[in-house]
Amino acid sequence: MLALYRLVSGWPLGLLHAVGAALGWLAWLASPTYRRRFAENSSRAGYPFAQVRAAIAHAGRMATETPRLWFGPPVPVRWEGTELVDAAYAARRGVVFLTPHLGCFEITAQAVAARYHAEHGPITVLYRPARQPRLAAVVESARQREGLQTAPTTLAGVRQMIKALRAGQAVGLLPDQVPPEGMGLWTPFFGQDAYTMTLAARLLLQTGASPLLIWGERLARGHGFCVHVRALAEPLAGELEPAVAQINREMERLIRECPQQYLWGYGRYKTPRSGA
Repeated sequence: MLALYRLVSGWPLGLLHAVGAALGWLAWLASPTYRRRFAENSSRAGYPFAQVRAAIAHAGRMATETPRLWFGPPVPVRWEGTELVDAAYAARRGVVFLTPHLGCFEITAQAVAARYHAEHGPITVLYRPARQPRLAAVVESARQREGLQTAPTTLAGVRQMIKALRAGQAVGLLPDQVPPEGMGLWTPFFGQDAYTMTLAARLLLQTGASPLLIWGERLARGHGFCVHVRALAEPLAGELEPAVAQINREMERLIRECPQQYLWGYGRYKTPRSGA
C-alpha cells in the first residue's frame, strides 16, 4: 500500500481530483446505506439534494488527494485570517485549532506547520490509529514531517496535547468526530442530539488556550487550497456542557460556509463504540 501511495503521489492534483470525483459518485451509487445517510444528514441541516450533490464528488477527491499531500511535492496554499493566528500565538497560551469534516482537513495541519513551526514550535494533531497494520504503517510514515506531530486518541495522547499547549504551541482536532463511549456528551448538532467529544472543550477550559476555527477549501481545477481561519462567534462558555454545545454550533457555522465540501455521509449520529 505504501508503494501505491508513493506512486500516485506524483500525479497532478487536478488529475487526482478528477479521478476522485468519479470514485465518489461510484461509491454513492454502489451503497444504499451511504445514500440514505447522506440524504438524512443533509436534509437535517436544511439542504435539498441539489444544493449538496457536489459533496459526493468532494468526498472522493478527499481520498485521492491524500497520497499527494502525504508523499508528493507541495501544493499551492493561500490563507485567509492569518492575523487571527498571529494574535493567538502572541497570547502565549497555546492555540487549539478546531475543524469539522469539511474540505481538506489534512492540509490545515500541514499549512500551520509549514508557516508557524519555525517561530512557535510544532502543531500536534489528534488522530485515531488505523486498525489495519498496513494502513497504520502508511499513516505513520506520511506524518513524519517537520513541524507536525501526532497524538493518538489515548490518555498518553491527551497528555501530549496538554503539554504542547502549556508550552505555547498549537494542537488540532476534529470535534465533530464521534468519540468512544464515556468520552462525550449527547449534544444537538443540526437539531438532533449527536454524541460529541468533550476533549476540545476540556483542553480549552483546562489550559486557557486560544480557540480558532480552521478549514481548508478545495479549489477548483486542482489549483490547490485556501485555508480559512475564523474566531469563535462569542467567548467560550466557562462550563463543560455549554462549551461542548457551543463548539457544535461553531462547527455548524463553518459547514454552512461551504456545505458542498462537507462529508454528509459521515456517521455523525451513530452510537459510540465501547471502550476508551
